[in-house]
Amino acid sequence: MPDTLPLIAPGEPHPARLTHPLWRYFLATRPAFLSVTLVGCLVGLATAHHGGVAIDLATAIVTVLFALVAQAGVNVLNDYYDAESGADERNEERIFPFTGGSRFITNGVHTARQTRIFGFALLGAVIPAGLWLAWQAGPGLIAIGMAGLFVGWAYSAPPLALVSRGLGEVAITLCWLLVVIGADYVQRGGFSLLPALAGLSYALLVANVLYINQFPDRAGDAAAGKRTLVVRLGADAAKWGYLLIAIVAYAWLVAMVAGEHLPRYAAAAGLTLVVSFSAARQLIADAARPAELAPALKLTILAANLHGLVLAAALAFVAPVGG
Repeated sequence: MPDTLPLIAPGEPHPARLTHPLWRYFLATRPAFLSVTLVGCLVGLATAHHGGVAIDLATAIVTVLFALVAQAGVNVLNDYYDAESGADERNEERIFPFTGGSRFITNGVHTARQTRIFGFALLGAVIPAGLWLAWQAGPGLIAIGMAGLFVGWAYSAPPLALVSRGLGEVAITLCWLLVVIGADYVQRGGFSLLPALAGLSYALLVANVLYINQFPDRAGDAAAGKRTLVVRLGADAAKWGYLLIAIVAYAWLVAMVAGEHLPRYAAAAGLTLVVSFSAARQLIADAARPAELAPALKLTILAANLHGLVLAAALAFVAPVGG
């Protein structure tokens, strides 16, 4: 722990306030952001149910826990690599708790070594659960899990550091699409096109959560050489990228419903475009003023979670195919 600590903003973790080790480590996973993985699993379980598969409660619960621990590990390692690069330390325009990392290393709650060990321990912990699920469902799950862990690691870890190459949005979309596909696979015992078709709009909206978070972090990222897509494009050009991602997500949903790949009730998930477009309007107005973006960040998270929940409900409660 450093001898002197940086200025700690109100609400940020402080070593004097986080004395219980279990509570510290739990909060270091950024639990508030695990909801997107929970919702992704629900979409995958719903596609399996819609395909006429009887949901096995035990494997469904293990799947959700397995996915949550995996994301927690990725969150912790992302904090470690951002601290190592200096991006978090240089980030003076962060909007905690949404951007700028967990602040556990920079604020002296955990050392970089503790964070690295904890992150890899979490990823290692998912291996036994993944092997058990693969034994129950089939070996294809190993490929899904390995792909997800690899992309999650490569998102921030050198030498790939996909987010620093402007590929963070692609990595996030792929990761959360794999969450949906994996949850479906465990129940179905095989691959299906349905979870990929149903999950893409949700995965794109999750990618927009990452994308908008890069605006308050832009100056710190640029100073640390972290060349995110927003850093590469600049705020004035990048703000239109958020709207583009949202349009593609909702257009994909409409196309899947129109093509009868998804039930017509799934179109209700498209109503969340009101939330996404409201966030886009705020971002377009305030892209260069990070301090004004908190409402847009919250709306973006709301849009992704609500979209996934409505989509999962539509798939779960409409009569299964062949039912």
